[in-house]
Amino acid sequence: MSWHGYLTLALFAGTIVGLIRFQSRPAAVFGCLMLALVASELVNREQVLESFSNSGLVTLILLMMCSLVLEKTRLLRMLATGVIVKSYRHSWLRLFGVTTVCSAFLNNTAIVATLMAPVRNNPYHAASRLLLPLSYAAILGGTVTLIGTSTNLIVNSFYISETGESLAFFSFFAVGILLVLGCGLVVAWSSRGLPDTPRHDPSYKGYFIEAKLQADSPLVGKSVEQNGLRHLESLFLVEVVRQGRLISPVSPQELLHEGDRLVFAGDIQKVMQLHTFPGLTLFADKDGLMQRDLTEVVVRQESVLVGRTLKSTGFRSLFDAAVVAIRRDGQNISGKLGEVVILAGDFLVLAVGEDYRHRHNIGKNFISVSGVEPDLHLSGVREWLAVGGFGVAVLASALGVVDLLQALLLLLGVFIFSGCVTVNELLRRFPVDIWLIVSVAILLSFAMVSSGVAEWFSELVKLHASGLQPFYLLLLTYVVTWVLTELVTNNAAAALMFPLSIGLAHGLGVNILPFVMVVAYGASGSFISPFGYQTNLMVYNAGKYTLTHFLRAGLPVALVYGAIVVAAVPVFFPF
Repeated sequence: MSWHGYLTLALFAGTIVGLIRFQSRPAAVFGCLMLALVASELVNREQVLESFSNSGLVTLILLMMCSLVLEKTRLLRMLATGVIVKSYRHSWLRLFGVTTVCSAFLNNTAIVATLMAPVRNNPYHAASRLLLPLSYAAILGGTVTLIGTSTNLIVNSFYISETGESLAFFSFFAVGILLVLGCGLVVAWSSRGLPDTPRHDPSYKGYFIEAKLQADSPLVGKSVEQNGLRHLESLFLVEVVRQGRLISPVSPQELLHEGDRLVFAGDIQKVMQLHTFPGLTLFADKDGLMQRDLTEVVVRQESVLVGRTLKSTGFRSLFDAAVVAIRRDGQNISGKLGEVVILAGDFLVLAVGEDYRHRHNIGKNFISVSGVEPDLHLSGVREWLAVGGFGVAVLASALGVVDLLQALLLLLGVFIFSGCVTVNELLRRFPVDIWLIVSVAILLSFAMVSSGVAEWFSELVKLHASGLQPFYLLLLTYVVTWVLTELVTNNAAAALMFPLSIGLAHGLGVNILPFVMVVAYGASGSFISPFGYQTNLMVYNAGKYTLTHFLRAGLPVALVYGAIVVAAVPVFFPF
């Protein structure tokens, strides 16, 4: 093997170390890998262009863009209606069933975000008994179809690059259904051990919203009762911050002073009624941002905000947005919004400026949940067009009538020209991180082939593992992929393990498809870490879970999941 091969191996090993060391910034690690590959001339210009325009990767991007339109419809909200009933068993079954079916075709994050609301606010069962099963159901449902999760599409992009052919729409169906049924039973069993965390006082539900009492306000000197602040629709005055002193609970007879900061809790959609009180200004009123769009986001684990306050980060200048409200499910927030220490999983409602959608740091810090507020949700003909168009495109692709990439490209064009989505919305939500990670991983596989590493690895397998049954190396491939998924991210794990799995298959002289499928399923099997998958992070605070809860509930699921994958894949995809 030449020095190019040793350099490629060093870069591969360095990437794994970098992902473990900086697991919250996988895109940055892969970006450095791309620069190293180009600078060392391990790849050429044609390979760079080919990796960034891979048809499987373009299909993934188009699918994510089209899914944004579905998030603006009432489809998920209608499905969420009636999910929770008095019987815990029936509620669990309905929630699990709706989630798994939807996750096979729609974006997991949007599904969990929509279903979290009825789960949190239901009067019958503690949210902690249902939220973790909700996340697990979303993960399991994604394993059923090609478009069920980004991991499947990422693996498909590598498969296209390797063979020139795409996996079929229902290639994942047989094993995926076994996973849904088998792991579903385990999730049902492990759900019995979830904490029965009592619901919070109604006054503390919803978002926390801060307003400041100006010096010239006629509210100054009058009591809370006299000012009518006890009779707001879906908003409750929970505390007053006065010269660094916290007043809570707030008595109806409490007199308001100049400079008081009033903290409300409740429905963010009712926030505009606070504008009817003269001299009461919201945290985001400056520069007229409240007159613009409101956007709901979740703080990512890798965000620069985690562990810091809004004031210390210079939030407004950093994102061209102001925080209207904060929600931390499972915990109360107290004090001034600008001095609240932000945690991963916090929900923020942002009043955004004109430059917000053009900032490149939005996707790195936030998971966009609801996009723009309800006044811009689709209705009428455009809503029917969005739901029907997506259904027709997926069905036509599943039946082999048209290629999925072509169908999604045409569908996105229809969405744009019909006004279902704007170009600015697409640019703001463009998944740059996923595009970069997958493209650079494809580039790394090119380098491994051209430098002789792939051939060297295959010969190594022939020399030392030719006597082993392929099943044992398949098992090893799954375990390594699963461990990488829990240590780094599912997308990065799939990207790194694919070329190694192909080398194993070639070295053994067997069909590559079993190893391809094991990598896809292994990279999706994140159940024991709240930070391994976006939906896990979203329910982490909402259910007041701890790492122990994830370990106890998720470990049995992970073990059964792995056993089903390793046993079933060779049956449906023979060596």
